Amino acid sequence: MNPVPEDMENALMGSQSSHASLRDIHSINPTQLMARIESYEGREKKGISDVRRTFCLFVTFDLLFVTLLWIIELNVNGGIENTLEKEVVRYDYYSSYFDIFLLAVFRFKVLILAYAVCRLRHWWAIALTTAVTSAFLLAKVILSKLFSQGAFGYVLPIISFILAWIETWFLDFKVLPQEAEEENRLLIVQDASERAALIPGGLSDGQFYSPPESEAGSENEAEEKQDSEKPLLEL
Repeated sequence: MNPVPEDMENALMGSQSSHASLRDIHSINPTQLMARIESYEGREKKGISDVRRTFCLFVTFDLLFVTLLWIIELNVNGGIENTLEKEVVRYDYYSSYFDIFLLAVFRFKVLILAYAVCRLRHWWAIALTTAVTSAFLLAKVILSKLFSQGAFGYVLPIISFILAWIETWFLDFKVLPQEAEEENRLLIVQDASERAALIPGGLSDGQFYSPPESEAGSENEAEEKQDSEKPLLEL
Protein backbone atom coordinates (compact mmCIF):
# COMPACT_ATOMS: atom_id res chain seq x y z
CA MET A 1 0.00 0.00 0.00
CA ASN A 2 1.22 3.49 -0.92
CA PRO A 3 1.20 5.81 2.12
CA VAL A 4 1.16 8.99 0.01
CA PRO A 5 -2.60 9.01 -0.76
CA GLU A 6 -3.36 8.45 2.96
CA ASP A 7 -1.25 11.46 3.91
CA MET A 8 -2.97 13.58 1.31
CA GLU A 9 -6.36 12.42 2.54
CA ASN A 10 -5.47 13.29 6.16
CA ALA A 11 -4.28 16.74 5.10
CA LEU A 12 -7.51 17.37 3.19
CA MET A 13 -9.61 16.24 6.15
CA GLY A 14 -7.66 18.54 8.49
CA SER A 15 -8.16 21.55 6.23
CA GLN A 16 -11.87 20.80 5.91
CA SER A 17 -12.28 20.54 9.68
CA SER A 18 -10.48 23.88 10.20
CA HIS A 19 -12.72 25.51 7.60
CA ALA A 20 -15.77 24.03 9.34
CA SER A 21 -14.66 25.43 12.69
CA LEU A 22 -14.25 28.87 11.19
CA ARG A 23 -17.70 28.66 9.67
CA ASP A 24 -19.13 27.65 13.05
CA ILE A 25 -17.54 30.66 14.72
CA HIS A 26 -18.87 33.08 12.13
CA SER A 27 -22.28 31.46 12.16
CA ILE A 28 -22.72 32.60 15.80
CA ASN A 29 -24.87 35.69 16.03
CA PRO A 30 -23.13 38.34 18.20
CA THR A 31 -26.51 39.59 19.39
CA GLN A 32 -27.43 36.15 20.66
CA LEU A 33 -24.05 35.83 22.37
CA MET A 34 -24.47 39.14 24.17
CA ALA A 35 -28.02 38.21 25.20
CA ARG A 36 -26.80 34.92 26.68
CA ILE A 37 -23.93 36.60 28.50
CA GLU A 38 -26.27 39.23 29.93
CA SER A 39 -28.70 36.57 31.09
CA TYR A 40 -25.95 34.64 32.87
CA GLU A 41 -24.55 37.82 34.40
CA GLY A 42 -28.06 38.72 35.56
CA ARG A 43 -28.25 35.39 37.40
CA GLU A 44 -24.92 36.11 39.05
CA LYS A 45 -26.11 39.56 40.14
CA LYS A 46 -29.14 38.00 41.83
CA GLY A 47 -26.65 36.45 44.23
CA ILE A 48 -28.37 33.10 44.53
CA SER A 49 -29.55 30.67 41.90
CA ASP A 50 -33.10 29.37 41.64
CA VAL A 51 -32.16 25.84 42.60
CA ARG A 52 -30.23 27.08 45.65
CA ARG A 53 -33.22 29.20 46.68
CA THR A 54 -35.40 26.10 46.46
CA PHE A 55 -32.94 24.26 48.69
CA CYS A 56 -33.07 27.05 51.28
CA LEU A 57 -36.86 26.95 51.20
CA PHE A 58 -36.78 23.22 51.84
CA VAL A 59 -34.43 23.74 54.80
CA THR A 60 -36.91 26.28 56.19
CA PHE A 61 -39.72 23.78 55.63
CA ASP A 62 -37.71 21.21 57.60
CA LEU A 63 -37.57 23.52 60.63
CA LEU A 64 -41.22 24.56 60.43
CA PHE A 65 -42.51 21.02 59.94
CA VAL A 66 -40.57 19.61 62.89
CA THR A 67 -41.68 22.57 65.02
CA LEU A 68 -45.30 21.95 64.06
CA LEU A 69 -45.08 18.28 64.99
CA TRP A 70 -43.44 19.13 68.31
CA ILE A 71 -46.16 21.68 69.17
CA ILE A 72 -48.83 19.10 68.32
CA GLU A 73 -47.05 16.62 70.60
CA LEU A 74 -46.99 19.20 73.41
CA ASN A 75 -50.70 19.86 73.03
CA VAL A 76 -51.65 16.19 72.91
CA ASN A 77 -49.74 15.17 76.05
CA GLY A 78 -51.58 17.32 78.60
CA GLY A 79 -51.44 20.89 77.28
CA ILE A 80 -48.67 23.08 75.89
CA GLU A 81 -47.70 24.85 79.13
CA ASN A 82 -47.45 21.76 81.32
CA THR A 83 -45.70 19.63 78.70
CA LEU A 84 -43.36 22.48 77.73
CA GLU A 85 -42.25 22.84 81.33
CA LYS A 86 -41.77 19.10 81.58
CA GLU A 87 -39.71 18.77 78.37
CA VAL A 88 -37.73 22.03 78.50
CA VAL A 89 -37.32 23.10 82.13
CA ARG A 90 -37.07 19.53 83.44
CA TYR A 91 -35.38 18.15 80.35
CA ASP A 92 -34.85 14.40 80.23
CA TYR A 93 -32.88 12.89 77.37
CA TYR A 94 -34.76 9.61 77.57
CA SER A 95 -38.31 11.03 77.30
CA SER A 96 -38.15 14.58 75.90
CA TYR A 97 -38.70 15.65 72.27
CA PHE A 98 -37.13 19.06 72.84
CA ASP A 99 -33.72 17.92 71.62
CA ILE A 100 -35.21 16.82 68.29
CA PHE A 101 -36.56 20.34 67.85
CA LEU A 102 -33.12 21.77 68.71
CA LEU A 103 -31.61 19.42 66.14
CA ALA A 104 -33.87 20.94 63.46
CA VAL A 105 -32.81 24.43 64.59
CA PHE A 106 -29.17 23.35 64.32
CA ARG A 107 -29.66 22.10 60.75
CA PHE A 108 -31.47 25.29 59.77
CA LYS A 109 -28.82 27.66 61.15
CA VAL A 110 -25.83 25.79 59.72
CA LEU A 111 -27.31 25.23 56.25
CA ILE A 112 -28.73 28.74 55.83
CA LEU A 113 -25.48 30.28 57.02
CA ALA A 114 -23.40 28.08 54.73
CA TYR A 115 -25.48 28.00 51.54
CA ALA A 116 -27.56 31.19 51.67
CA VAL A 117 -25.31 33.70 53.47
CA CYS A 118 -21.83 32.39 52.59
CA ARG A 119 -23.00 30.70 49.34
CA LEU A 120 -20.67 27.76 49.68
CA ARG A 121 -20.20 25.40 46.75
CA HIS A 122 -19.04 22.43 48.76
CA TRP A 123 -20.82 19.61 50.55
CA TRP A 124 -18.97 19.74 53.89
CA ALA A 125 -21.71 21.72 55.71
CA ILE A 126 -24.53 19.37 54.66
CA ALA A 127 -22.30 16.40 55.50
CA LEU A 128 -21.80 17.80 59.01
CA THR A 129 -25.51 18.36 59.69
CA THR A 130 -26.54 15.00 58.27
CA ALA A 131 -23.88 13.12 60.21
CA VAL A 132 -24.78 14.85 63.50
CA THR A 133 -28.50 14.31 62.90
CA SER A 134 -28.11 10.64 62.03
CA ALA A 135 -25.81 9.86 64.96
CA PHE A 136 -27.98 11.72 67.49
CA LEU A 137 -31.25 10.17 66.33
CA LEU A 138 -29.82 6.65 66.24
CA ALA A 139 -28.48 7.04 69.77
CA LYS A 140 -31.76 8.51 71.02
CA VAL A 141 -33.85 5.76 69.46
CA ILE A 142 -31.64 3.08 70.99
CA LEU A 143 -31.26 4.58 74.47
CA SER A 144 -34.48 6.55 75.06
CA LYS A 145 -38.03 5.47 75.90
CA LEU A 146 -39.79 7.37 73.09
CA PHE A 147 -41.54 4.33 71.68
CA SER A 148 -43.54 3.94 74.87
CA GLN A 149 -45.02 7.45 74.54
CA GLY A 150 -47.30 6.89 71.58
CA ALA A 151 -47.15 7.65 67.87
CA PHE A 152 -44.93 10.72 68.20
CA GLY A 153 -42.15 8.50 69.55
CA TYR A 154 -41.96 7.08 66.03
CA VAL A 155 -42.96 10.09 63.92
CA LEU A 156 -40.54 12.80 65.08
CA PRO A 157 -37.29 10.79 64.85
CA ILE A 158 -38.23 9.24 61.50
CA ILE A 159 -39.34 12.56 59.97
CA SER A 160 -36.17 14.32 61.14
CA PHE A 161 -33.99 11.54 59.76
CA ILE A 162 -35.72 11.53 56.35
CA LEU A 163 -35.68 15.32 55.96
CA ALA A 164 -31.96 15.49 56.74
CA TRP A 165 -31.12 12.94 54.05
CA ILE A 166 -33.44 14.57 51.50
CA GLU A 167 -31.54 17.83 52.02
CA THR A 168 -28.27 15.99 51.42
CA TRP A 169 -29.54 14.38 48.22
CA PHE A 170 -30.99 17.65 46.90
CA LEU A 171 -27.79 19.62 47.44
CA ASP A 172 -25.42 16.95 46.14
CA PHE A 173 -27.40 15.88 43.07
CA LYS A 174 -29.29 19.06 42.14
CA VAL A 175 -27.84 22.30 43.50
CA LEU A 176 -24.10 21.84 43.07
CA PRO A 177 -24.13 20.06 39.66
CA GLN A 178 -26.62 22.50 38.14
CA GLU A 179 -24.66 25.55 39.31
CA ALA A 180 -21.42 24.06 37.97
CA GLU A 181 -23.10 23.38 34.62
CA GLU A 182 -24.36 26.96 34.38
CA GLU A 183 -20.90 28.31 35.20
CA ASN A 184 -19.28 26.14 32.50
CA ARG A 185 -21.91 27.24 30.01
CA LEU A 186 -21.16 30.89 30.76
CA LEU A 187 -17.43 30.32 30.22
CA ILE A 188 -18.09 28.60 26.88
CA VAL A 189 -20.30 31.44 25.65
CA GLN A 190 -17.77 34.08 26.72
CA ASP A 191 -14.94 32.18 25.03
CA ALA A 192 -16.95 31.88 21.82
CA SER A 193 -17.76 35.60 21.84
CA GLU A 194 -14.09 36.50 22.34
CA ARG A 195 -12.99 34.28 19.45
CA ALA A 196 -15.70 35.67 17.21
CA ALA A 197 -14.60 39.21 18.02
CA LEU A 198 -10.95 38.49 17.18
CA ILE A 199 -11.72 37.22 13.65
CA PRO A 200 -12.74 39.94 11.12
CA GLY A 201 -16.41 40.00 10.26
CA GLY A 202 -15.73 40.10 6.54
CA LEU A 203 -15.04 36.40 6.35
CA SER A 204 -17.91 34.35 5.08
CA ASP A 205 -18.69 30.88 3.86
CA GLY A 206 -18.12 32.03 0.27
CA GLN A 207 -14.39 32.28 0.91
CA PHE A 208 -14.29 28.59 1.61
CA TYR A 209 -16.41 27.69 -1.40
CA SER A 210 -14.79 25.33 -3.86
CA PRO A 211 -16.44 24.91 -7.27
CA PRO A 212 -17.57 21.42 -8.17
CA GLU A 213 -15.01 19.34 -9.97
CA SER A 214 -15.49 18.85 -13.69
CA GLU A 215 -16.34 15.40 -14.92
CA ALA A 216 -13.37 13.16 -15.51
CA GLY A 217 -12.26 13.05 -19.14
CA SER A 218 -14.53 15.88 -20.32
CA GLU A 219 -11.62 17.93 -21.71
CA ASN A 220 -10.12 14.89 -23.47
CA GLU A 221 -13.43 14.06 -25.12
CA ALA A 222 -13.76 17.63 -26.44
CA GLU A 223 -10.29 17.50 -28.00
CA GLU A 224 -10.99 14.11 -29.64
CA LYS A 225 -14.24 15.49 -31.08
CA GLN A 226 -12.42 18.49 -32.58
CA ASP A 227 -9.75 16.19 -34.11
CA SER A 228 -12.43 13.99 -35.68
CA GLU A 229 -14.18 17.01 -37.23
CA LYS A 230 -11.00 18.32 -38.94
CA PRO A 231 -10.83 15.64 -41.78
CA LEU A 232 -14.44 16.25 -42.59
CA LEU A 233 -13.82 19.96 -43.00
CA GLU A 234 -10.83 19.28 -45.27
CA LEU A 235 -12.99 17.10 -47.59
